[in-house]
Amino acid sequence: MSPMPPSSPHGATSEKPALARGSGQHVLIVAGEPTLAELLSTTLELAGYRISLVGTGTEAMARATERRYDLVVLDATLPDVPSLARVRRPPVSHRPPVLILTAYDSLELLLPELGLGAKDYVTKPFRVAEVLARIQMLLSGTAPGAHRGNSLTYGDLALDDARCQARRGARELDLTPAEYRLLRHLLVNAHRVLSKEQIGRYVWGDFRGDNAIEQLVSRLRRKVDRDGPTLIRTRRGFGYWLGKPDAEA
Repeated sequence: MSPMPPSSPHGATSEKPALARGSGQHVLIVAGEPTLAELLSTTLELAGYRISLVGTGTEAMARATERRYDLVVLDATLPDVPSLARVRRPPVSHRPPVLILTAYDSLELLLPELGLGAKDYVTKPFRVAEVLARIQMLLSGTAPGAHRGNSLTYGDLALDDARCQARRGARELDLTPAEYRLLRHLLVNAHRVLSKEQIGRYVWGDFRGDNAIEQLVSRLRRKVDRDGPTLIRTRRGFGYWLGKPDAEA
C-alpha cells in the first residue's frame, strides 16, 4: 500500500484536484477553518460545482431552511455542531445529502442532521479525490453505506442503528456488539480496504493483534455470508472490505 502524501495543516492530504465531475450543482460548504474552507471551495469550483460557504452549523441550518442546495459538505468538528442535536429544527421541503468531514472514525458522534437527507463521510486527513468521489456518489444516490434515517444498507444487507439490529434479506443476524460494530464499520466504508489496526481501534478502541481480528471477521463472515453471495472479503496482506466481486477495491 502506497504511503499517504504529507498532510496540510487543515487535515487534508496534499494532492492535485481530480478532473471536474460536477455540472453546476449547488453545494453548501460548512467549514470554519479558513484553510479548509479555501481548499474545499476552490477544489469544488474547479470541479464544476457552484459554491456557497458558511462558517458554523447554526448558519448552515438557517441556510438549509431558506434555499435549496443539491449537497452539503459539513465539517463535523465545528464547535456548535454537537449542540444542534438539541435544537428544534423547522421543517424543510428539500433534504439534500450531506458529506461529513470528521476526525473521528465513528458516525455515532455525528448524528445532528441539520434537516438533511442521505449521509456519507470521510475522515481527516482526507484526499480531495475521495471527497470528489463521495460527492459524486451522493448526488447520484449510489454512495455505498450512506445513511438514510437510522438505516444503513448495502444490497440485501441492512443495519438499523436505532435498535442495533442487522438483517441479510429476510434473515435477522444474531450479532454480538463487537460483530455489529465491525459490520457497521465495513458497511460505512463499503469498497474500502480496512487494515486490521483500523478495525481493532474502531471495534475495541485499541489494537488487539491479528489473531483477534481474524477470529472476529471469521465469526461475522459465517453469519453474514451463510446463505447469500459473499460480501465480506479479504485483501491479502492489506485487510478486509465489504462489497460485491465487481467492486474490487
